[in-house]
Amino acid sequence: MSSTAITIEIGSSNVYADLGHSDATEMQRKSQLAGAIARAIKAKRLTQDAAAVLLCIDQPKISRISQEQFWDVSESKLMELVTKLGHNIKIVIRPAKKRAGKVALVFA
Repeated sequence: MSSTAITIEIGSSNVYADLGHSDATEMQRKSQLAGAIARAIKAKRLTQDAAAVLLCIDQPKISRISQEQFWDVSESKLMELVTKLGHNIKIVIRPAKKRAGKVALVFA
């Protein structure tokens, strides 16, 4: 029997950073928003066609967002869709404990 060594690398909490995306933080936020949209559509038992009508966007875009293919959709548009699905978004600005601040999404 021959054995092959498998190297396991522990990633960060941001897969986009691990993959080397220059806009990793934004991509992670967009991913979280896209996930919230997909969960809300499922919870409301909407078809993609019904969701498209409710959200005033075309069905193929709903499909892409649900499949985490959101590169052509802004964070602002994703937040708008979240609110149209009946969720509030709260943005809190406060002094950072460190030199540079950060942006984080918290789902309640």
